[in-house]
Amino acid sequence: MKVKLILPALTEALSPHFRAIKYSLFPPLGLATLAGYLDDNDEIEIVDEHVETLSMDDEPDLVAIQAYITSAGRAYEIADHYRARGVHVCLGGLHVTAMPDEAAAHADTIFCGPGEYSWPAFLKDFRQGNPGEIYLSNIRSLTDSPPPRRDLIKRHLYLTPNTMVVSHGCPHHCEFCYKDSFYSGGKSFYTMNVDQALGRIDRLPERHVYFLDDHLFGDRPFASELFEGMRGMGKVWQGAGTVESVLRGDLVEKAARAGLRSLFIGFETLDGANLTDAGKHHNLRGNYSAAIRRLGDLGVMINASFVFGMDHDGPGVFQRTVDWAIEQGIETATFHILTPYPGTRLFSRLSSRGRITTYNWNLYNTRHAVFRPERMSAEQLESGYSGAYENFYRWSSILRAARTKPDLAGRLRHLAYAGGWKKLEPLWNLVIKSGLLHRTTPLLESVLSGFGRTRTPKHKHVREPAVAGNRLLISNASGAVAD
Repeated sequence: MKVKLILPALTEALSPHFRAIKYSLFPPLGLATLAGYLDDNDEIEIVDEHVETLSMDDEPDLVAIQAYITSAGRAYEIADHYRARGVHVCLGGLHVTAMPDEAAAHADTIFCGPGEYSWPAFLKDFRQGNPGEIYLSNIRSLTDSPPPRRDLIKRHLYLTPNTMVVSHGCPHHCEFCYKDSFYSGGKSFYTMNVDQALGRIDRLPERHVYFLDDHLFGDRPFASELFEGMRGMGKVWQGAGTVESVLRGDLVEKAARAGLRSLFIGFETLDGANLTDAGKHHNLRGNYSAAIRRLGDLGVMINASFVFGMDHDGPGVFQRTVDWAIEQGIETATFHILTPYPGTRLFSRLSSRGRITTYNWNLYNTRHAVFRPERMSAEQLESGYSGAYENFYRWSSILRAARTKPDLAGRLRHLAYAGGWKKLEPLWNLVIKSGLLHRTTPLLESVLSGFGRTRTPKHKHVREPAVAGNRLLISNASGAVAD
């Protein structure tokens, strides 16, 4: 059987805002995992439209397309093309789960939710000549999942080809989270067997590993055993966690000893009322500055996520957030405009109040205001968002943040990472066009390894945040207060 697995390009990848390095970071591990369920004698091709040209002159027996909200239009275009050629087309992914009726108009079969059990069930039906029209995820387990077909991944096209997923979902249920609806109707968070995960990590080539898990620290016993098992592997790795997971117990210390060098954290907002509205109560239970200091003392850098446009945000939120992030010495930050993805509680709330202004999915990329903000105009929200990126990544801002590091080596590493990510974009584009991106992985490993040098903590205790009115008062390293 000839099978083609396709990751269609996101709208932004086809726009003037396209950042080649951003879309050359990770291979489509989800599609490689689907390929692991196919037979050895099947002819399988994985195509990632972000890094290669998709040819549609062929006629495979089966096409499976993974759709995200801003790639839905492109996914439907590809699906319609292959269906017109008589090919059986499957659609799955976050957007398909959120909008099944919309997706079903463009596919022979759709999948709602994760596919560890629904995909192999479909394959059995398809080979017997009786495929269904819709498959629901009603069993949640990674224990029996085969390893991804990494031999089908074009490693040379990616900066970080060693991606891993050892858990699915998240134990938290934030109002705006797109993936929360994807894992509804069953277990919302589940992991692999630890030995299974360790075996796959150990077999990865090269030192650098990027965990794509939504919350790698979400199951504390699992994470603790995983990190203990990774000690001695010599890996340097990046992943995602929460403020609470950094401050609670010694789990982050175990992670650092196992090679953690960069952690993505969803701070989202400095406003306690916003956190309450979003259901992000675990952030209220942790002191932001204390978490940053703890990671810094362990030599772990931070990629901070912030969301603008929540109901308690006014026009001053942009500069206040950027100034705070710089004062904290945060290495890299991603900013987003609050986006009510279909299927989320946020979408239901804003829709019921008539505040959603467009249902053009191409604009749901966290760069556009697709709803009416409460305390500013949509134009102010979009302008403030763009300004936050510009202000945070100015050389003067990068230098200010670097000066918060206690030693020269730390400052230089900060400059290398923060500056290298944003300010050297023309050079990254040149490297990508020349086909040499994979040769820069040792440089990434070297920079990340430098972050692993721990220092003696200056702070003897952790102060809890104080909530005053609608503001979450978060003390910064100098003792001042950011609101």
